[in-house]
This record gives sequence, C-alpha cells and structure tokens, in this order.
Amino acid sequence: MVRFVIAALFTLIVNAALAGDFEDGVAAFNRKDYATALEKIRSAAQQGNGDAQFNLGQMYRRGDGVAQDYKEAVRWYLLAAKQGYKEAQYNLGLMYDKGVGVAQDYKEAVRWYQLAAKQGLANAQYNLALKFDDGKGVAQDYKEAVRWYQLAAKQGNAQAQNNLGLMYGNGQGVLQDYTRAHMWLNIAAITGKKNRVEGRDLVASKMTAQQIEQAQRMARECMASNYTKCD
Repeated sequence: MVRFVIAALFTLIVNAALAGDFEDGVAAFNRKDYATALEKIRSAAQQGNGDAQFNLGQMYRRGDGVAQDYKEAVRWYLLAAKQGYKEAQYNLGLMYDKGVGVAQDYKEAVRWYQLAAKQGLANAQYNLALKFDDGKGVAQDYKEAVRWYQLAAKQGNAQAQNNLGLMYGNGQGVLQDYTRAHMWLNIAAITGKKNRVEGRDLVASKMTAQQIEQAQRMARECMASNYTKCD
C-alpha cells in the first residue's frame, strides 16, 4: 500500500511538472519568445503531454517559431491523436486528405475524420460528410452524407448547412423537400456567402409563397432554438 501511494504521488508530481512546462511554453509563445516556447512545449510533448504534442504539431504545420515542416507536424499530431485528441485527429485527416506531409490517402483521411467526428467535432463531421457525398476513401453513400451534414449543421457549421440544403433540394439521401432545403440554405445564407444566397433563391423559384413563408418560419425557429428544433 505504501508503494502504491508513493507511485501515485510521483505520477501527480510528474504530471504537474509536464503541465508546468506546457503552460510555460504557451506563455513564452504568447510573448513571442519562440525559442523558449519550443523548448518547453517540446519537453512536455516528448514526455507524453497530449496538449503539448498537438500544439507542437501546430507550430510545425504553420511554421510558428520553427521552420515549417509538415512531416514533423504529422508526427506530433499522430501522437496526440492516439491519445484521443479530436483536433489532432481532424488535422491528420486534413493532411491525408490534401497529401500534405504524407502521401494523399482518402481512406486514411476518412479514418481520422471518423474518430474526430464521433467525438463531436463539427469540422470533422462536415469533412466526413463530404467524403460520403463524393465517394472518396469510402463508398458513396448519400444517407451517411446527410447524417453527418446534419450533425455539423446543428452545431452551426455554415458549409454543412448549405450542403444539407442542397441534399434536400436534390433529393439525395433524403426525400426531396424544397421547404427544408430553403430552410437550411436560408440559414447558411446569413453568413453572406453569395453562392448560398443563389442556392436559396434557386430553390425558392420552385416553391409557392406559402412554402417560402413556412420555410422562413422554420429557419427562425431552428436558429432561435440553437438548432435543437430543426426537424
């Protein structure tokens, strides 16, 4: 029992030290002392701190305080991703999707997007939906695309809202429904993107005045409820 308590106490002390290195590194980064930031964050990352691993990956990907190095970014993202960090999983998905720092591999991109999407990351849900929509790295499946677009759309992802509206408008993965298409395209159009306004107006040209009024009311209710009343 004594040995267990000592071991547990040692773990707490070590974890605190790692957190201290990482926090010191972040503070140094914020004051643009990149040499110290790199030293501290790398120290914590090498000892298994997931936050540090992810942020070190960010530094290498963006070239913040270090020479830009996509392969190093991938290496550190991978370590954080294996600890369950959804942001690292998502970024790995992007790297494989675009072929940056690694060979382009849509299947591997899908694998990482799925892990992050299942943890609720909206951008990962949207990108996963795109893959099911396009059939890249996975069998084309409009129903699965709609499912992931919906999850991302209800978190406020405007791109997912736009694409979900298009799926309803085209009847892909769901029954064709111009009212719901208009609702989602209208919500997406609030961001001011020209193509989303055009999409909404194209759908509106196929609707009656009553249907448009209903769609506008549904859009207001959806947004007012913080996307909980959109079905």
